[in-house]
Amino acid sequence: MYQTHSNSWTINDSATLYGIHQWGKGLFDLNSAGNLTLKASGDKGEVSVPIIDIVDGIKQRGHNMPVLLRVENFLDDRIALLHKTFAHAITSADYTGRYRGVFPVKVNQQCQVIEEISHFGQPFNYGLEAGSKAELVLALANIKEDSTLILNGYKDRDFIDLGLWAQKLGHHCFFVVESLSELDLLLERSRAMDIRPRIGARVKVAVKVAGMWTETSGDRSSFGLDSRQLVAMITTLRQQEMLDCLQLLHCHLGSQIPRLADISAGIGAACHYYANLIAAGAAMGYIDFGGGLAVDYSGSGSNAEHSRDYTLDDYAQTIVTQLRTVLDPLQITHPDIITESGRATVAYASMLLFNIIDVMHFEAMDLPQQLPPDCSDTVKHLFTLYRQLTDGNATPVYRHAKELRLHLRQQFQHGQLNLEQRALGENIFLAIAQHLLHHPHQTCLPAQDQTELRQNLADIYYGNFSVFQSLPDTWAIDQKFPIAPLQRHTEKPQREAIISDLTCDCDGKLDSFIVYGKQRSTLPVHKLTSGEDYYLGVFLMGAYQETLGDIHNLFGDTHVISVRINADGGFDIIKEISGDSIGAVLEYVEYQPQKLFEQMRNDAEQAVRSKTITIAERQQLLLAFSTALSGYTYYQH
Repeated sequence: MYQTHSNSWTINDSATLYGIHQWGKGLFDLNSAGNLTLKASGDKGEVSVPIIDIVDGIKQRGHNMPVLLRVENFLDDRIALLHKTFAHAITSADYTGRYRGVFPVKVNQQCQVIEEISHFGQPFNYGLEAGSKAELVLALANIKEDSTLILNGYKDRDFIDLGLWAQKLGHHCFFVVESLSELDLLLERSRAMDIRPRIGARVKVAVKVAGMWTETSGDRSSFGLDSRQLVAMITTLRQQEMLDCLQLLHCHLGSQIPRLADISAGIGAACHYYANLIAAGAAMGYIDFGGGLAVDYSGSGSNAEHSRDYTLDDYAQTIVTQLRTVLDPLQITHPDIITESGRATVAYASMLLFNIIDVMHFEAMDLPQQLPPDCSDTVKHLFTLYRQLTDGNATPVYRHAKELRLHLRQQFQHGQLNLEQRALGENIFLAIAQHLLHHPHQTCLPAQDQTELRQNLADIYYGNFSVFQSLPDTWAIDQKFPIAPLQRHTEKPQREAIISDLTCDCDGKLDSFIVYGKQRSTLPVHKLTSGEDYYLGVFLMGAYQETLGDIHNLFGDTHVISVRINADGGFDIIKEISGDSIGAVLEYVEYQPQKLFEQMRNDAEQAVRSKTITIAERQQLLLAFSTALSGYTYYQH
């Protein structure tokens, strides 16, 4: 719903509108045809592949939308960038420790993701972090030689025994102690298996950071030891002659920390704990700063919760500098640095692609030249307002029109006017609102009124996906992800819309977007063209979403397609995982598809006996039922 159509709209205008170059970090771009592209390194520089071409390839292979698309190159790129950036920071600062990155499995436990991380991360000795027995099992199956294995979370006997076996196999494994009771069990099992474990202590630092996920920082953190408990741990280890086993300090400030100053303060506090553990006689040698490295979802480069006010270089340099600042005066050997930067590693590699299947407009129909003689005074006043619209009177007209509409609805509620008159009055109000929004009058309106107009007149675009299955954080915690069309970026988007999903739930919608780097309640989109599919992509959603998704309204997992961009500018589809069938989803909620079919067959046979349907119709019904059981849970043309 922009003011004018423009022939001067360029792909640069579109890139700025949707923030593609800001949040895309060089991995996404627009080509001259107006298609959103994926970028990767090629034989002669960068190459790009239009996402719409990948969509076409997916459809030719029999997969309909929606699709979760994974790009292996992007996962590899993030792993390499993380390690190269820390290597540069370490070299530049003459830091003598090394960097040991680990990926926290909870961020994305999907098999293909973990396998690719382990495979590509092997030259960097990129390790894994496990916070449960199940995660430890998959980590042990994928961890490579000389990679670090961090064991977090509460640990029972089976968890500890499995970790001790991992250490006996030669893995560089650390048991991060979260509570004193856990320490007692770890020492007991270590003695029983005759293994001296590598122990880490997770500490609570008093620094409280900004952002959405900060409950692991500050005194009230659910995890870790306070200073009293840390002293008790040292005493126990000393008494057991196992203080040399304490080799790692762990400090997790939170996830998605937007402010570098908070990170710096937390690191400084952790370094002082590390120095005191050295003074107490612990062997040490490693310091793990956990997660916290943020993803700039909005592309604004700010300290807002969906952004960050620092670069990866800033992050790495801050860690190295703070360590030297605290430890060098005490002549403490530089420890190896560990971070668990899961979100920043996998976010870019996954995107949700879906088509728009319908649209609801909120537009005025043609108004009559003259009102019917029996119209109510309220409708007549609205019509007069519409006729008298002039430059400069936007604010009083809009507010008076809202008052009249309220009165109109009250009259209808009390039976004082009929449905036809209410409909006519509502239509006149829409005509007034549209005129104010589409003409220069709107520049005279206060910002609050402009926002209200845009929201009230926004289209509802119906997307072929489920918020609860594919983007649960947008519903649960108001997470913002970049959203943009896959095509038509040479055209100026003339519509404003919210995106509704397929579920029968008022929360199943996307109504908070990043536009021009700022949060807005509607998304600029293009008018749908008859006979042409219109696709949207939700980007940077590779962290947490796949595992947290649920089957609300029985919409199951989407198809998952993994691609690799080739050096010549082509692409290969590496793996295809079909989404859940209706039968599979019904099994999740304890139904047996075969039993359901038999029940339907019995009902159909009874209908034949009662001559409600013919035998031929019975067969058609059972074929349709069987096809539905094996079909995709999402909308299909």
